[in-house]
Amino acid sequence: MIPVKGYDGAKVGVLGLGRSGLATARALIAGGAEALLWDDSPEARAKAEAEGFALTDLSRHSALDGLAALIVSPGIPHLYPSPNKIIAQALAAGLPVDNDIGLFFRSYASEDWESFDITPRVICVTGSNGKSTTTALIHHILDVAGRPTQMAGNIGRGVLDIDPAQEGEVVVLELSSYQTDLARSLTPDIAVFTNLSPDHLDRHHGMGGYFAAKRRLFAEGGPDRAIIGVDEMEGHFLANQMSEGAADDRVIRISSGQKLESFGWSVFARKGFLSEWRKGRQVASIDLRMVPGLPGAHNHQNACAAYAATRALGIAPKMIEAAMHSFAGLPHRSQLVGERSGVRFINDSKATNVDSAAKALQAFPKIRWIAGGLGKEGGIAALTPFLGSVVKAYLIGHSARDFALQLGDTPHEICETMAQAVARAATEAEAGDVVLLAPAAASFDQYPNFEKRGEDFMAQVLATLA
Repeated sequence: MIPVKGYDGAKVGVLGLGRSGLATARALIAGGAEALLWDDSPEARAKAEAEGFALTDLSRHSALDGLAALIVSPGIPHLYPSPNKIIAQALAAGLPVDNDIGLFFRSYASEDWESFDITPRVICVTGSNGKSTTTALIHHILDVAGRPTQMAGNIGRGVLDIDPAQEGEVVVLELSSYQTDLARSLTPDIAVFTNLSPDHLDRHHGMGGYFAAKRRLFAEGGPDRAIIGVDEMEGHFLANQMSEGAADDRVIRISSGQKLESFGWSVFARKGFLSEWRKGRQVASIDLRMVPGLPGAHNHQNACAAYAATRALGIAPKMIEAAMHSFAGLPHRSQLVGERSGVRFINDSKATNVDSAAKALQAFPKIRWIAGGLGKEGGIAALTPFLGSVVKAYLIGHSARDFALQLGDTPHEICETMAQAVARAATEAEAGDVVLLAPAAASFDQYPNFEKRGEDFMAQVLATLA
């Protein structure tokens, strides 16, 4: 646990009692604060009470009086489409509103660091797609290289739940736009921006607000090293803002598809090969085609980001390459579930939007595609250019019929349930086909989250293969 600094003897409100909220409450108390906890959900309140926490209804009149700050969980709107009523009251009263990420950055460094020969470092990863894979891959490379490391944030543990730093340790944090948007302190040593595509637009009042939330990771504290994906215009803009010119190697530009040979430091992947360029010459390369845990161009971009981050810490290219080969990938993200008679079954349940589904559809040549769920605005119309590899689509969930209308000439079948979709796809698949779950939709029509959806897919596949 990281005890929170700066609130010893003070009262601090904690709004939202999920994983991060409860970890925040524990860390505040460990730092000497009095934590006043509340959640609108009776189930969340009951869980907090079962752990021994006392509850305070922060929505009551004068409940915020005397508080030093209000700490908010990431799922609670603080501005758009409209702020939670308790947050609105805090804003009106001038009460500082923060989150666990802000508390982490003000509390992580300790007096013990004065005795360290190698100062701990923090790497933060944000972006629309690939954050989790990039974060896990960085953590894996560091672990294989023998560097003390912890992983937290939007993946794994809550940031305040990690252990106090060891000498030379590297903490790798995945940060969503919800987290970067509100944190009052953001001071990573290395910041990574993977890419940008439309997502959470209601929460950020459009693409401009969404990009601004991501950009705060780079603008607020100014990382020592910025690793920026430049496959979208926003990435080009951000890299330009962070650098003093093309030769400035404090910014490492990354790409999946573009040659980036004219910069001080760049890492890019083309036709399955990762290349590192410094000062106009290639200094290292990796054949990513033989890395089983990182299939497809989108994973090659993740590989570039992780490579750049670990190279910035001085890890040798050969060590990084060896670690990539032992990376198993993440559950529900291009996850190989099994294979039979030349047919592979891939779980990409985390492909909850069109952009991530498009990347999955480009990763394999012959796909039997399981898609559907609670569709997002626009459905799957934007996937039309990527349907050439789809042998047949098997549609499930609430948006199955809407998706069917947008598939054009692509063969498809309404299956409704995961069990029926897997059964039909497995029966019809031929050697060389990939049965791919890449829903391009949220899971909440049939499942509580994308993890449960992916687990159902895996269970149905394993039953079929048994």
